[in-house]
Amino acid sequence: MTVYPSRCLASRTAGPGGLKPRHGIALWYVCSRMTDALGDGKMPTASGVDGRMARPREFDEEVVLDAVVQCFWTHGYESTSVKDLMETTGLTAASLYNAYGDKRAMFRTALDRYIEKSIRMRIRRCEALPPRDAIRSFFDDIVCRSLNDRERKGCMVVNSALEMAPHDAEFRKTLAETLNRIESFFLACVKKGQANGTITSARPAVGLAQHLLGVLMGVRVLARVRPERALLDGVIGAALTSLDGR
Repeated sequence: MTVYPSRCLASRTAGPGGLKPRHGIALWYVCSRMTDALGDGKMPTASGVDGRMARPREFDEEVVLDAVVQCFWTHGYESTSVKDLMETTGLTAASLYNAYGDKRAMFRTALDRYIEKSIRMRIRRCEALPPRDAIRSFFDDIVCRSLNDRERKGCMVVNSALEMAPHDAEFRKTLAETLNRIESFFLACVKKGQANGTITSARPAVGLAQHLLGVLMGVRVLARVRPERALLDGVIGAALTSLDGR
């Protein structure tokens, strides 16, 4: 309990029944209890309240999120420090924590954003095409991205699967769901192609879709080591030929 100077204590006056505390004593008691609560962590400090209050953010959230994605994508989860994130975004640690939570929460947000902008959007775009063209367009986009990846960052999903999935159940689930979504896209394309005769029906649709997923993962890793168009086109071309049944 904090002891206040004597002026914080009200004087007592004599009356029937003895000495009675005046209002100042009650004030002193409240003040001391509040101070004790602050010291014990039971009452939020100003910074704690500030972190929970909804305030307009004083930065462009889209720009900051893209910067966070780039930072984690380049360095990976373990090798990215809060200092790296501060330097990349131009924000203080307090601003980052208030906006996105701790480092793990920031990575979760960054990974979700990457999956939405890099994978789900590509799938939605390709789904509007005929089945063979959809598959071809999906892989063409991968090759284009790989050849323009000067830092050889590869795919954030593949990188995260190698780094985190073996020992982190939460992110393993997120990454598995993402790969399942890609496989489902390939499967839908194959089934449509088999239905209209543009893809062979001599092989099970599920097997063809899984083969395409495996080729995609291999291309993403291969491109980090040998980002050569002839090599990547050759791998993908062989996979597409398998859809013809030859």
